[in-house]
Amino acid sequence: MNQDHIRNFCIIAHIDHGKSTLADRMLEMTGTVEKREMKSQLLDSMDLEREKGITIKLAPVRMTYKGHELNLIDTPGHVDFSYEVSRSLQACEGAILVVDASQGIQAQTLANVYLAMAADLTIIPVLNKIDLPAADVPKVSAEVINLLGCAEEDIIKISAKTGEGVDAVLDAVTTRIASPQGTVTNPTRALIFDSYFDDYRGVILYVRSVDGEIKKGDTIDMMATGASGLALEVGSLSPAMKPSDSLRTGEIGYIVTNLRTTREARVGDTITTKRSTAADPLPGYKLVKPFVYAGFFPVSNDDYQDLKDAIEKLSMSDSALQFEPENSPVLGFGVRVGFLGLLHLDIIRERLEREYDLDLVVTNPSTDYQVSLSDGTELDIKSASNLPDVSKVAEIREPWIKGEIVVPQQFIGPVIQLIVGKRGRQSNLSYIDERALVSFEAPLANLLTDFYDQLKSITSGYGSFNYELDTYRAEDLVRVDFYVSGEMVDALSVMAHRSEAQSLGRETVKKLKEVIPRQSFQVSLQAGIGGKFIAREDISAYRKDVTGYLYGGDVSRKKKLLAKQAKGKKRMKRFGKVDIPSEAFMVMLKRD
Repeated sequence: MNQDHIRNFCIIAHIDHGKSTLADRMLEMTGTVEKREMKSQLLDSMDLEREKGITIKLAPVRMTYKGHELNLIDTPGHVDFSYEVSRSLQACEGAILVVDASQGIQAQTLANVYLAMAADLTIIPVLNKIDLPAADVPKVSAEVINLLGCAEEDIIKISAKTGEGVDAVLDAVTTRIASPQGTVTNPTRALIFDSYFDDYRGVILYVRSVDGEIKKGDTIDMMATGASGLALEVGSLSPAMKPSDSLRTGEIGYIVTNLRTTREARVGDTITTKRSTAADPLPGYKLVKPFVYAGFFPVSNDDYQDLKDAIEKLSMSDSALQFEPENSPVLGFGVRVGFLGLLHLDIIRERLEREYDLDLVVTNPSTDYQVSLSDGTELDIKSASNLPDVSKVAEIREPWIKGEIVVPQQFIGPVIQLIVGKRGRQSNLSYIDERALVSFEAPLANLLTDFYDQLKSITSGYGSFNYELDTYRAEDLVRVDFYVSGEMVDALSVMAHRSEAQSLGRETVKKLKEVIPRQSFQVSLQAGIGGKFIAREDISAYRKDVTGYLYGGDVSRKKKLLAKQAKGKKRMKRFGKVDIPSEAFMVMLKRD
């Protein structure tokens, strides 16, 4: 295809504003997919994506429309995958910004618009769901004009569900978006914007060819990781794989390689060929580091090897997933896994349980901390139980985030209270028509568990939230340990700010009291910092009255039996083991 007739674009929007539905209509109208093969959210191939109604893995597809080759990338809308979205934008010249006419602009809309502007893309504003009774087209149009500074007639009003106005979007793509500006004769450079592992074919890369061309059988080199491999097959997706001889300048397609894992070909890396080697990689590559960690333990220790194999298989297709073995006296052998965020954790946990049929105990998610010791050593700890002796620690630094919350104006007060309650600091407040944009910074650890749920409940579901990692800051942090029957349970240990440690300890032991079953002897539950206990609850023993069968007789017989029972309970307390159920390790997640 002549380069002037190629258009590369993506669809960006907040979660549930209709990206995948619009992609479905485009595939139908361009005749890419036959009517009988059509199903809703065609590009969302995973069962989980269909159930949750969200896009988790991005998917490129090639369409033909009025003599033009249109390459569409359907991107995920969730904050956890923002690096993937930024790489997808880098592979395009234009973006369709979809805004729900009944909900207006949300936090993720803003975040994606800023990414698109940073990548210098042509933005085509589209108002979706205009057929809904709740749609307020004039008001939301004003919000979009305010955000983008475009004219009223630039905004295309559509209903992706019924197909109304979608042809106007396709026409706008061909007229408003520029063709790719690569040079055919230059050394080969292509951008990887996604990669996954196929059980039968190895690592498959989704790439955008920027300069030169990649032919079938070429030896390819990754410029950031230094890995080398073969292009066993190249082609385009429509949406099924369609092999061709080569990927030319400006085209988007796939490469089947002989690489073993996606760690050798990470998202954002530049591909060049042995035939025509480039000197400089494409800009913008960075190594994505996980910053949420959780321990995964099998319910039965016999399943440990299955869990390890399953995580290894998943990490082949997900280069952001990092894991290391972990051992806990209470839970046995498991793995500590690093994630990009809570949604990422949730998806991996569900996939392990469904696809690999595992029963798991997941410990409280935590973030990583940077520790400086008195002798100048620097440590990076991913779990509170790894914190060295307090006397050797000079300072502990925790990650902070920069966040943005978009809410209707009447909820500003409760939202700022929520931020302050999480040790956050509000930094800015601006208005988009009837909505307010609250900018703030806060420690990541305090937002991990239930911040999003609380935000949704205090804003009646209207609040939306977006964040990015900022810096690590030194704070007065302590490790809060929990003891059951005098024994420390390291899997329950958490890092907390000293000002919050006492209330956290009290809350947690109260919850543990509800989930740990009663025993035949009294069980003490304690929270402590260092050697000092800060909270305690007792689970009372089952009462079995041994004097129940006595009828009359001397009182000394009664006393003798009660003394014997007390002795037995005392002995049981010394040797008895408390069975801690798996729910006890999830108590931090439910702070209500």
